[in-house]
Amino acid sequence: MSGSSDSEMPDVEPGDVEDPTHEVRRARWTAVCAGALLTVAGLAASALRSTGSAPALIPVSYASGAALCAIASVLGSRGRTRRALWLMVAGVMVMAVGDQFD
Repeated sequence: MSGSSDSEMPDVEPGDVEDPTHEVRRARWTAVCAGALLTVAGLAASALRSTGSAPALIPVSYASGAALCAIASVLGSRGRTRRALWLMVAGVMVMAVGDQFD
């Protein structure tokens, strides 16, 4: 016989298969936490650079990037994880512009 027998099939327990809602929940929490962390980092960088003698463009770019990451965090909490990811990338890129001028 060329077919496989039942003894060759692995036993699958109900707890072994990961629940798709668990993955969705994990993606939401990851988007929220990453957005919040990047927001805090951007605001801290903006606050540090605004106290020094740096040009005004630098703290504004950090604050703008932090605002984009905050919006991404809100989108992530609502389940729009793909849009949240791209918005976080844009926010980090805006913060990188401030870092380049620094």
